[in-house]
Amino acid sequence: MTIPAKAFQRWLQGIAPDASTADVCRISGIKRTTLAQQLVRGKVSVSTVVSISRAYNINPIAALADFDAYQELAGPQPPPTSCELVSQISTADLLRAMLARPAMDPAGEGSEPPALSPAPHATSVKNWVDAIDDGEVRQRVSAATGIAPQNYSAQLTANRLTAELAVATALTAGVGVAGGLVASGLITEEEAGWPPGARQAALDSLSDGDLAALAGDRLQALGKVLRRQEQDQAQTEKIWENLG
Repeated sequence: MTIPAKAFQRWLQGIAPDASTADVCRISGIKRTTLAQQLVRGKVSVSTVVSISRAYNINPIAALADFDAYQELAGPQPPPTSCELVSQISTADLLRAMLARPAMDPAGEGSEPPALSPAPHATSVKNWVDAIDDGEVRQRVSAATGIAPQNYSAQLTANRLTAELAVATALTAGVGVAGGLVASGLITEEEAGWPPGARQAALDSLSDGDLAALAGDRLQALGKVLRRQEQDQAQTEKIWENLG
């Protein structure tokens, strides 16, 4: 969902009353042509609001909450669930953590795993939805927003989710609204108010069996993606060969 240009201009006037459009673009790193095109169309992207809010030291969550479409972001946000936190740990980090566990060390000592890579990761969006899905979240989101189920699934497969759908998904699942914005890469963990080290703590709380099962599920999903890519590549090469 985009922000109405008039609402955006009122918001911008409130945070930077004396700044010109050129000033705002220079400070936020947004191209003047990009912002100008959005204003002419009457629709300003959510990422534009986030970039400008950061430039003026305003939390993006608080900035978005000023707009009607994102009023759910106003006020304190509930903390992320353990499943949400683990969903934002990459498959590579899960495997490294598994190998560092004492159960995987013949000497039974284990080792210190490396620090987690920052969110989001290659499958963060789908993992987040899977983590909060009670089996019917996808259907309820489709009914609430009007998006076709296949289009919603396509966004998850592509590891992207619009801010509108991220908020709708969180509300439908009954979790904190900011989680989907972190998973989609729109905001950071810190901006969402996640406690420092929360993902690591959630990972450490997993038993060896649960961690192994989760890593296995991730590897199985990765295998399907890689096989599909290999099949597509082989088909493309065959087409080029037939074209001579």
